[in-house]
Amino acid sequence: MDFNPTDDRRMLGDTLDRFLTGRYDHTTRMKIAGSDAGWSREMWAEMAELGLIGALFTQDQGGFGGEGADIALIFERLGRALVVEPFHGTLAAAALTQDQRDEVIAGALIPIFAHSEAGTAFDPDRLSAKVENGVLTGSKVAVANAEAADIFVVSAMEGDTPALFAVQATDAHLTPYPLMDGGRGADVRFDGASATRLDMALTDLLDTILLALSAEALGLMERCKDTTVEYLKTRKQFGVPLSKFQALQHRAVDMVTEIEQTRSAVINAGHHLGTDKGAKYAAAAKYTAATTGRLVAEETIQLHGGIAMTWEYDVAHAAKRLVMTAQIMGDEDVHLMRFAAL
Repeated sequence: MDFNPTDDRRMLGDTLDRFLTGRYDHTTRMKIAGSDAGWSREMWAEMAELGLIGALFTQDQGGFGGEGADIALIFERLGRALVVEPFHGTLAAAALTQDQRDEVIAGALIPIFAHSEAGTAFDPDRLSAKVENGVLTGSKVAVANAEAADIFVVSAMEGDTPALFAVQATDAHLTPYPLMDGGRGADVRFDGASATRLDMALTDLLDTILLALSAEALGLMERCKDTTVEYLKTRKQFGVPLSKFQALQHRAVDMVTEIEQTRSAVINAGHHLGTDKGAKYAAAAKYTAATTGRLVAEETIQLHGGIAMTWEYDVAHAAKRLVMTAQIMGDEDVHLMRFAAL
């Protein structure tokens, strides 16, 4: 397997890096994350015009990417920049009609995926939300960017089968709140909402989102690692840089090694996305990203010392985002059991 990105993906990555470096620095990100909306519609329009949304979908879906490697590349960069715009929900557009997907790619329609429920531990077969005769009843918790939704893509049981349904945002009842790692989320209740059955299998969408979350965590780890290594090189103790102390060198090397293990897991999950092994390797990537993410967050804070806990220092926000990403759509225990079962 050739692990090097294609020329097109390399150019996409470079373009995204330049955009995020120039337009999404720490100060801008904190202003957006702390706003009443928790995201920026202006920034979203710029990202759509740049083609970032279109790169998440195949040519048959109206985009120009959509393979696992494309999704992983984009979300790794988004994670490194701590982007709070609703990209995870955008992946749910793969289940919508082509006309709706065209609107999503243009940045005019925002879908949000609502799946997590209290007490279900991610298990698609334990959903309490139900659809009967085209009417959805149930609740979802911790739905990121729920207030931005124009349409919800909701997982629910129809009889004994878990499936995906489209629900207009105006038919949902939201209890919004700020998220610990920036941006906003909400608990969403559907009481007798009109629901349209979608053709895409729930498991296929879950595999894609798990890949995106794992790649996002990888980008966050890279940001933590780069900032930590630079700090160790410049911060002095007893007249010498911290990087000269062997114990700290070993801890930094262990962190880098684990990050590379996560990169391998993400590449593997991206390569197998959409195949009969997709669910297995998506679970492996999420497990690896969750366990390594927790390690990197803890080491980043400890190797920095007190400065890592200050609000003004970006590494504190990256570490929080890493810890929270580990919990979204199932933590490491959930996906270790899924991997073993698969």
